[in-house]
Amino acid sequence: MGTGWGASGWDRALDDRVPFLARLEQGERETLLALGRPLRFTARAVALRQEEPSHHVLLILRGWLKVTASALNGYEALLALRGPGDIVGESAALSGRPRSATVTALEEVHTVAVEQERFTGFLERHPRVALQLLSLAADRMRVGDRRRLEIAALTVKERLAGLLLELTRSHGHTVEGGIELTVPLSQQELAGSVGASREAVTRLLRDYRERGVLLTHRRRLVILRPDLLRRATLGTDSG
Repeated sequence: MGTGWGASGWDRALDDRVPFLARLEQGERETLLALGRPLRFTARAVALRQEEPSHHVLLILRGWLKVTASALNGYEALLALRGPGDIVGESAALSGRPRSATVTALEEVHTVAVEQERFTGFLERHPRVALQLLSLAADRMRVGDRRRLEIAALTVKERLAGLLLELTRSHGHTVEGGIELTVPLSQQELAGSVGASREAVTRLLRDYRERGVLLTHRRRLVILRPDLLRRATLGTDSG
């Protein structure tokens, strides 16, 4: 994973845009960061919780977080992965509504927390930054539209294979025999990301495991045959 906001390899599977801080001029970035206070989260710590009141936004300097949302029936969906240079909590801060999702650290994460009033005041004084934030929101909406189209047009097998391939590119490191994902995602989170049931994803992962495509152990996942995943995304995998 990246170690600073300028690192490369942004997650194109879940959000293929330029991160917020990278959109700002150096002076704007420094002024905004100076308004906040450092806030560190250990791995698996909840940074923001769904339905809680909004008091601040988080600017990510180092580390990765996952954004998830839960339905009333307990179904949990992985909405995005946020990393260095990104911002989380801005929608609730601007609207004054409760948090729409839970944000959890996947590793040790370093952020700067900017209180809601300071953040909105900064945007009023810096309209160019406000436009950059609006552009970011539009990019995220476009990603959401694309995901909804994929859910309608592709099979669960094709969607899951595509997600796993993108995660190997953006959050994978080479180990003996394959590529290990560095994001500890549960089967339920994978299912929520591709718009499928946990049972369907469990069956596909079991099939892939039996065919030697990947290895799984709890939340550890190693891709052994990315070529077969690529074939699955094209609908040419007969397995």
